[in-house]
Amino acid sequence: MIVLTKRLRVPGLSVDKLFKSTLVTATLQNDADFKNYEDMPGPNPLPLLGNNWRFLPIIGNYNISEIDKLSLSLWKKYGDVVKIGSLLGRPDMVFLYDADEIEKVFRNEELMPHRPSMPSLNYYKHVLRKDFFGDLAGVIAVHGEKWYQFRSKVQQPMLQPRTAKYYIGTIDETAISFVNRIKKIKNHKQEVPDDFLNEIHKWSLESIARVALDQKLGCFDDDFKINSDTQNLINAINTFFENVPVLELKIPFWKLFNTPTWKKYIGALDVITEITSKHINKSLDQLLSEKSFVTDHQSSLLQRVLSLDPSNPKLAQILSLDMFIVGIDTTSAALASILYQLSKNPDKQKKLREEIFCVLSDGNSQLTSSKLEQLQYLKACIKETLRMYPVVLGNGRCMTKDTVVGGYKVPKGVQVIFQHYAISNSTKYFNQPDQFLPERWLKGSPHKHHPFASLPFGYGKRMCLGRRFADLELQTVLARILLNFQVEYNYGLLNYTVHPIYMPNGLLKFKMIED
Repeated sequence: MIVLTKRLRVPGLSVDKLFKSTLVTATLQNDADFKNYEDMPGPNPLPLLGNNWRFLPIIGNYNISEIDKLSLSLWKKYGDVVKIGSLLGRPDMVFLYDADEIEKVFRNEELMPHRPSMPSLNYYKHVLRKDFFGDLAGVIAVHGEKWYQFRSKVQQPMLQPRTAKYYIGTIDETAISFVNRIKKIKNHKQEVPDDFLNEIHKWSLESIARVALDQKLGCFDDDFKINSDTQNLINAINTFFENVPVLELKIPFWKLFNTPTWKKYIGALDVITEITSKHINKSLDQLLSEKSFVTDHQSSLLQRVLSLDPSNPKLAQILSLDMFIVGIDTTSAALASILYQLSKNPDKQKKLREEIFCVLSDGNSQLTSSKLEQLQYLKACIKETLRMYPVVLGNGRCMTKDTVVGGYKVPKGVQVIFQHYAISNSTKYFNQPDQFLPERWLKGSPHKHHPFASLPFGYGKRMCLGRRFADLELQTVLARILLNFQVEYNYGLLNYTVHPIYMPNGLLKFKMIED
């Protein structure tokens, strides 16, 4: 039996200390405001190898697939601010475990904040495939003026709550198709097959295609082939994510020569770009030929963005590509994790199903915005899962000027990583953090928490562009699944691991019991 890692409680930290934050400017005032960066605690580097050696197999003591455990151990050993310096080929990293300090960084960020860069993806977009991306490289691994101009143009259709609600019917159709697919692939024990995670990927891909392009990819068709474009796209996205931490954390030999990992990574990105471009261009050509620049409630996101600047279709094309790159694995991992947690907490699942049956008393009724608004416990279950098991363990900022963080003067260029997984599972910020308690997120709950202690979609100017659609997809598909099935998992406890998306590690052989 695989057992879940016991959650670490940091001694001496209590919920009573939550709201003692006084926001102050994080910029430097005088020498008395900070301690020297060189004095920040953290693991000592070795000559020549720096700290990269710690991520190497055999000789290293940092396992990339166990970043969650590493984060907790660093916090316990060094405290709220930890420096991992002397990283060959990349800036220093500062791990930050204090929600008050995280809030300060967010509140004081500039007009064009920098996220920690991904040199490998940056090189792909701006050097290797510059002929394709040009000056419009999207929002992923892009910073500065180019990022700001792109984000400013696309954020209105992406982040407006009203816009997201237009797609409830479309997203619900895909969720119903997924439920029907589950009914087909269950065995006589009512268990889904070993590769159920791939079925979840297909649901996520189909949902994105419907929203972004108004295209049906046929992921749930009976004649779906394992060598189809859509399956190749799913495989390529998995390969892309698997190799990101290897390229970013280990010694970057790929900058000197084409390593096997680099070749797989570039090959995967080329497949993603080629396949998604084919579908994007199909929708784009149709819109341009029809001059469909006026949008209504049925318009795809591609059409909405195209209508903002009909003379520049590349804007809509690159946004759609970014959605496919980051939207499939993340939403899939979230759904897998939520289903697993509900299966392991049957009392919470029972309460949630009662809410869903009450709101959707007629199982064939259309899911609407007003009905989703009534499903407050459903939203709480999603939030609680993403608190305990965020699909991305942390996010951060690259300092664009010398800044005081945690009492230390952090130089320009250092990457400050907010350790959300660690702090959102600590008694410092949450009562009973190791308990699955969706009730803590309901209005009027006595469970209080720091507003910056759990940020699964980030915060501020670089908050996830697709969060409203991800939320909508998860709420809709969970409502449909739990309306049709009671979910069980009868194969012991699963550990969580980093793929690098954080999710249960093992076969997701859920038992889907029809009422």
